[in-house]
Amino acid sequence: MESSKIFLLFFLLSTIQVVFVTCTQFQVGDKSNGWEVPKSKNDQEMYNEWASKERFKVDDTLNFNYNKKSDSVMVVTEDEYKKCHSDDPIFLFNDGDSVFKLDRPGFFYFISGTAGHCERGQKMIVKVLGSSPGAGPASPPPDQSANQNATDSPPQNDHDHNNRNNAVAMHAAAALSFTTVVMSFLVVLFF
Repeated sequence: MESSKIFLLFFLLSTIQVVFVTCTQFQVGDKSNGWEVPKSKNDQEMYNEWASKERFKVDDTLNFNYNKKSDSVMVVTEDEYKKCHSDDPIFLFNDGDSVFKLDRPGFFYFISGTAGHCERGQKMIVKVLGSSPGAGPASPPPDQSANQNATDSPPQNDHDHNNRNNAVAMHAAAALSFTTVVMSFLVVLFF
């Protein structure tokens, strides 16, 4: 009987841990734009502006929505990003509703696979932060330069950024408080 109580306690604790591991799926360009050629020359940096306002972490995902008959998404190197061309992309998506997992800290470079779209602004740099708080800034992979880019600049709207950080901190504090209460209850209940 005692071993079944211990097993149940470990099962409940591991379930609680899984519930509080959070990853975010970001809709590239938000719902209003999706992954498309910017409508004007004034919007040519719209994807980098969008990405610079977000805080991406390891295991978050990017969702690209686009017309699969006329577009695609490529994950490329920094050099290919700068040239707006890739004969050998790291990843190529062309299903119209593509999800890419940010599996490491550092920089990711995205371009449209359709000729001429990247040059017209359909490209984006995403900076993924390190996995642990206080670990310092993420650095580019060794084969890429440490060149600063748009994602290193602070968000355009600091108020939105601060609100988002406050919400994350409150969520973490609530999760920790809840976990502590549940663990205390289980210890009292089983022991």
